[in-house]
Amino acid sequence: MRRSEQTEQMKTNMPSYRGYRFPHEIISHAVWLYYRFCLSFRDVEDLLAQRGITVSYETIRQWCRKFGIQYARTLRRRQGRLGDTWHLEELFVTIQGQRQYLWRAVDQDGDVIDILVQPRRDQSAAERFFRKLLKGQEREPRRLVTDKLRSYEAARRTLMPSVVHDTERYANNRAEVSHEPIRQRERQMRRFKSVAQAQRFWSVHGVIQNLFRVGRHLLRSANHRMLRARSLLVWHEVSCA
Repeated sequence: MRRSEQTEQMKTNMPSYRGYRFPHEIISHAVWLYYRFCLSFRDVEDLLAQRGITVSYETIRQWCRKFGIQYARTLRRRQGRLGDTWHLEELFVTIQGQRQYLWRAVDQDGDVIDILVQPRRDQSAAERFFRKLLKGQEREPRRLVTDKLRSYEAARRTLMPSVVHDTERYANNRAEVSHEPIRQRERQMRRFKSVAQAQRFWSVHGVIQNLFRVGRHLLRSANHRMLRARSLLVWHEVSCA
């Protein structure tokens, strides 16, 4: 009975493509191209046109906005809890002339745990981000790694007093290196137009990148192909009608 309920819930959570002119294979492929690679909507439009599929970049934008969130929500449930060492870092982004801070957390394997765009980086902002992480992971980390920003320590004492906090130099290189794709994508998109757009994009982008990050440089080619095929199979299961 429990298994049937879980199956029914999975069917309920599947995206609905009713009313769309294009089949789900084309829609999901367009969303995959946009979030998986550093492409613009017009780039995706051209790639689809090369295959004989005529669709405007505005339509692709709408697909990514609607279905990207749905795919990411399902992938997040499938991936479950991530690593028990959290690397936290904040980087500033300029949105409509205002400085905002993109708070990010990655685990010891480099997988993105969660992100949050906020206008400040004080204690209350750190506490808000911590609550979001704790709610999503449903547990405290074994170890917390940050820079020497005092807001982290103040928030940790309030919400996670028993967690080991590491602020040693170079200890947080894992988080700092993972920012590089963000800057690259920010340049490609010519900066974000709103906080909501940045929050929405990076929430989806991080989960999809987690699925297709298989550590290619650490694997033999056969193992890499096997893991890539498994990731593509998961993507198909998540995006199929």
